[in-house]
This record gives sequence, C-alpha cells and structure tokens, in this order.
Amino acid sequence: MAEEQKKGVIVEFDFAAMNGAELLYKTAETVLTEGEIPFDVRIEAQYLAGGNCLGGLTEYFEAIKTKKTAAKAAKDIADGFREALNKALPAAVSPAFKGFVKKLADKGVKVVLATRADTAVAEAAFADLLGDNVVLYQETSSAYGSVKWDAWRRACAMNNLRNFLTLAVTGSGHGVKSALLAGMGSVAVVNDHVAYQDFGGADETVGALDGATADLILGILRVN
Repeated sequence: MAEEQKKGVIVEFDFAAMNGAELLYKTAETVLTEGEIPFDVRIEAQYLAGGNCLGGLTEYFEAIKTKKTAAKAAKDIADGFREALNKALPAAVSPAFKGFVKKLADKGVKVVLATRADTAVAEAAFADLLGDNVVLYQETSSAYGSVKWDAWRRACAMNNLRNFLTLAVTGSGHGVKSALLAGMGSVAVVNDHVAYQDFGGADETVGALDGATADLILGILRVN
C-alpha cells in the first residue's frame, strides 16, 4: 500500500532529456527523401507530430498520390529512430541529468526513465542511477514524437504509481496534452524543434533537466 502512495515522475527520456525530436526528424527525413518523398518541418508538423506515425504517413501518401507503402516507411522510421537512440543515449546521461534524478530519488520520489531505445543499451547507460527509486521502462508507443494519454497511464500502472500523484516530464506540447488527458501534471522541456507547439497546460516549461528543475518538480509535487 505504501508503494502505491509513492509520488512519482515519469521522464520521457528520448524527448525531454535528449533532443529526440531532432533525431526523429532527421530519421524520417532520411527514410522519406531516399524514397523520393518530399519532407520538411512543415510536413512533419501537419501530418506526423503527436499522432500515430502510420496513420499520418498514410494520410500524407494519399495526399501526394504516391505508390510508396506507408507501412514500410513507418517501420523504417521506427527502426531507424531506435538505432539513432541507441547511439545517442549513453552520452545524454550527463552529470546534470544524473544530478536531476538523484535529487528526486533522494527525496523518496520514484523516477521512471521511459525510453524507446533497446533495453540492454538503456540498462548499461543508466546503470549508475537504477535502484529502489529509479527504474527503467521501455516505451513502445507508435505515436510520432510523443505518447498518447494511455501510455502515461500504462507507465503509472506498471510501476505502481497513481496518475494523480505522478508528474510527466515530457519533450513536446503533445506530451503535455496527453498527460492532462491521463489526469497528470507535467513539466515540459522546450527545444527549438518543438518550440512552435502549444505548451499550454504544463505546470512549468524548462530548458533542461538539472538540479534546478528537480527542485521545481519537488515543489510541484509538494515534497519537502
């Protein structure tokens, strides 16, 4: 029972702790332009950002009347993004990020590190952080650059957290909205690639995950 009452933070690591939005864009750009499919930031925003990747590509491919297969493109983007994450993730576990996690965990907050990278890669990268109050969670969402509300709820349920006692740390305006739908507060990390999105509804917006952001989160969670 005590574990169920623990306050928690779910960190969307790929998009909040690292600039996964830029990595994802470059992955999609490579896959689509190699298939002679036009792609730029406007197309990404219109058809893909925050939505189901396959559904968005299907709509886009129909709009431009290409005979290319949306399902193959969606799979190639997902596979390519995971490979890019596997390469970039270890370096993203910076001293500042470690300090952010440690400050929360030391106050008894359960920190869930959610990533789409391979589990073996993530376990090795987070080895110094994992423990009773810091756990790894593999996110398998098919949403492009974010997760839907049910993913936040699922992450809570699988880590013995209650949504109303848990804060989402997200890297997009879409993540803020899905957290609200899940009955969760949020802190959003805003970078240049997603700055155009609507972050209304976030408890706070920040530029990085560090000790100062941890203090901010502890205040929101009312943890002394």
